[in-house]
Amino acid sequence: MPNHRKRILLLSAYRADSHAAWADWLTTAFDAFDWKLLELPGRHFRWRIRGNPISWLDHLEGVEADAVIATSMVDLATLRGLQPHLAALPTLYYVHENQFAYPLGRQQVDSVDPQMVQIYAALAADRIAFNSAFNRDSFLDGMESLLGRMPDAVPAGLRARIQDRSEILPVPIQPPPAAGAARDPSLILWSHRWEYDKAPEIFAQAMQRLAATGADFRLALLGARPAQTPEPLQRLRETLGDRIIADGKLPRSAYDALLGRAGIVVSTALHEFQGLAILEATAAGATPLVPDALAYREQYPDACRYPQGDVDTLTERLRVWLQHGAPPAPDVRAWTPERLEPDWQGMLDDLVAGGRNRARVSRG
Repeated sequence: MPNHRKRILLLSAYRADSHAAWADWLTTAFDAFDWKLLELPGRHFRWRIRGNPISWLDHLEGVEADAVIATSMVDLATLRGLQPHLAALPTLYYVHENQFAYPLGRQQVDSVDPQMVQIYAALAADRIAFNSAFNRDSFLDGMESLLGRMPDAVPAGLRARIQDRSEILPVPIQPPPAAGAARDPSLILWSHRWEYDKAPEIFAQAMQRLAATGADFRLALLGARPAQTPEPLQRLRETLGDRIIADGKLPRSAYDALLGRAGIVVSTALHEFQGLAILEATAAGATPLVPDALAYREQYPDACRYPQGDVDTLTERLRVWLQHGAPPAPDVRAWTPERLEPDWQGMLDDLVAGGRNRARVSRG
């Protein structure tokens, strides 16, 4: 019997945690479509963002589809040039993160090349979706700033061309199951990666200062970490080891159990385009304390935000919460599958029907 399901080619050039969770959710939640998923491992960033059209050169030859979805690590403009049979298909460019608002690490080369790849991709796509208004606005602001420094021959109205085809479509979170253990209001959770862009040194400083105030608290130190132990993590182990009840990247069931027990979840991130880990912890009942910046301003009230990078304010807010009780966890049901799947369904239906240049009403 012939297969009449619409075919979607999903291209994800960097299978890291959040990208992987999104791709897996998309291809399972919308199984009325016939998905073909091509991914590349989440490593070698600069080769991935420039080299994916070459890496997929033979894999895409002869592939048939009704529509294409490409993530923000895909060099979509080059790919469409190398694969003419795909260039005619309606295409969604899904921007997980943009290179304009991504902080540069100490050993990373400062280059506009990844930013230009994303500009070309956005211009080549029929539709663009961002996971937050912060992501969209920082992309557009960054593009204007970069092109504004060019000497000549920059067309007018590029921001409007991209914005008119853009919409906000967050990645849904999967709220953890109800916790079996009682909540510990003095348990502070860190659920980020231990990498420079999450500023773990600020978290470590705040925890040490908090301990010096005499506050009673415990720590669950989760999230992926590199093979060589980061200095802030080592410092916490040495100075506050007796307060640490969990230390490592745990199996999902154990991770969810800690989300359900924690009273507070802390972020010190330098960049966050949506912040799935904090949203999940909040959905589980932990009260977030996050920088007053990034995508967090769209998600959490003033009481749950502190000035970005301000160790003193972070420490004092935590001390007060531990002594007098934290505010209730905010309502984050707007980021659950029940709320977001209808928006995604509408976008997918429109895309496979040939919906070019028809962005739906933006959320932000």
